[in-house]
Amino acid sequence: MSFDAKTVMKLRGMTGAGMMDCKKALLETDGDIEKAVDLLRAKGVKDAAKRGGRKVSHGVMGVYVHHNRKMASMVELLCETDFVAMNEKFRELARNLAMHCAATSPSPQYLRVEDVPADIVARETAIYREQVADKPEQIQDKIIQGKLAAFYKGCVLLEQPFAMDPSMGAVKDVLTHAKSKAGFGENTVLRRFVRWAIDDDVAIPGADDGTAAG
Repeated sequence: MSFDAKTVMKLRGMTGAGMMDCKKALLETDGDIEKAVDLLRAKGVKDAAKRGGRKVSHGVMGVYVHHNRKMASMVELLCETDFVAMNEKFRELARNLAMHCAATSPSPQYLRVEDVPADIVARETAIYREQVADKPEQIQDKIIQGKLAAFYKGCVLLEQPFAMDPSMGAVKDVLTHAKSKAGFGENTVLRRFVRWAIDDDVAIPGADDGTAAG
């Protein structure tokens, strides 16, 4: 299957993958650019999974202060080497993640799904089970799982659609891309976050006990 350089460049622009990876993907998909995008994303996830266990001992703090000086957020973004930590795009990612924390409504309260207290999950599940009591029993659990997923998108940082570029998926997808060869090629971990606001109308997670960090 033949394809021109413009197609390769278009695929590279859509995925951030290298030229050779784009060419291979187009060859494997007979020049179908949409299938090539899916193929590269799938390979990127596998690539990121391999890097997930590597030690992260470098990184930066991403900081965002709103123009009115009444809201600020900070994240700790880690990587494997100082070389990547000093990369301008890595630092930009850290700041964008901090901006996400400030911009998202509702604001994130937890970093990971595992961080949501079990009693809160149990309470939400009980509410959803009441809501679907009139549905066929065989589909109740599936509906409840969907409602829980929506709940997590509202309060769990990694599950939220990335506010700075929704086309990239959730925040966890942004980090997966960062780990891949198309990103920084290193294990990239969002370790914790915090958000502050001087505004009675803005919720500040953990304001009373200092646990606003994920």
